Amino acid sequence: MSETFVDARGLKCPWPALRLAKEMRSAARVRIAADDPQVSSEFRMLATEQGWSIQELDGEYVVERPLVANS
Repeated sequence: MSETFVDARGLKCPWPALRLAKEMRSAARVRIAADDPQVSSEFRMLATEQGWSIQELDGEYVVERPLVANS
């Protein structure tokens, strides 16, 4: 699965979450770097609302949409 990278460092909330939402429209997996102190809770709320999984790794976040099995 290919991964899209977004550098949102230096942006204040809500801009990193908006960048994430925009990229997730066309990507199944996004890695995003952000340094605003509010970003963790913003990303987690957005991921929960959209049904995405999220992991924090060394100051970056990896967000994925769930895989849909072919029936």
